[in-house]
Amino acid sequence: MRLFVAASPHSRNPQDVSSIMLHVILALVPTSLMGIFFFGIPALSVIITSVLSALAFEVGVNTLRHQKLTIFDGSAALTGLLLALTLPPIIPLWMVVLGNGFSIIVVKHLFGGLGHNIFNPALSGRLFLSVAYPVAMTSWIKPHALLDPVYISTATPLAKEATLIVSNWQLFWGNVGGSVGETSAFAILLGAIWLFKKGILDWKIPGSFLATVFFMALLFGQDPLFHLLAGGTLLGAFFMMTDYVTSPLTKMGRLLYGITLGVLVMSVRLFSHMPEGLAFCIVLMNGVVPLLDKAGIALHVHVYALIFKEHQDT
Repeated sequence: MRLFVAASPHSRNPQDVSSIMLHVILALVPTSLMGIFFFGIPALSVIITSVLSALAFEVGVNTLRHQKLTIFDGSAALTGLLLALTLPPIIPLWMVVLGNGFSIIVVKHLFGGLGHNIFNPALSGRLFLSVAYPVAMTSWIKPHALLDPVYISTATPLAKEATLIVSNWQLFWGNVGGSVGETSAFAILLGAIWLFKKGILDWKIPGSFLATVFFMALLFGQDPLFHLLAGGTLLGAFFMMTDYVTSPLTKMGRLLYGITLGVLVMSVRLFSHMPEGLAFCIVLMNGVVPLLDKAGIALHVHVYALIFKEHQDT
């Protein structure tokens, strides 16, 4: 038998960055298709423009920094796709390009590139556009509005004036107004199942987040199912919060991350004038991930100490 001496890690996963990114992109295909089905050519244009501009900015930064091309790891394409899915279907395409420039250049590469960014690039790009162009970022159309001679504006399901006229069944299938990829819970769940099957998703962050949303809705007399299905709840839970780079590493840290995000998101929905604040909450929590990991380690040590003490006493 031959023995090999090598530095850690000694346990290796056959999946590399590019394969993980590819699986996540594949998992977002159903959501993208449903967005195109409900919102037509405008949604398709937003998706294509966003992905291509993200790739172009990635190549541009690589060229300026004299780096090898990193577009083949899939991270830039995924950033562009995620940003597109959080945007209104009729947003001007030049804004889509601008949002990707902020995501790739400022949030990703100015922090050192993939693996070094503190904040989620796609959500940061969305927030940049929300602050810079609030009107365009809150302009929605009804599903299948292209069948009419003029676009029909509508409110998102979380808007106070829309909550009474949108059913949970509509939210499940996606037949509601909203961002390109935040409307169909069915499509998002299909993608999440794929990622769980591939071992890419861990239940702790989405599970603790969704459970917190559910119980807070019950506590304040709201419909829990509505809050789980409406807005970006599911897209955020399965595809945004679980970003490997900007989420906690420890098991307890992940649980704390999900629970805190659930409290923050529901607080915004219930007690503020904003119908939705998921993106703000996730980016805010990205900044305290190291603290959550430290807290998670401390909780682990405390729990194991209690278990060891009880074992000794018995």
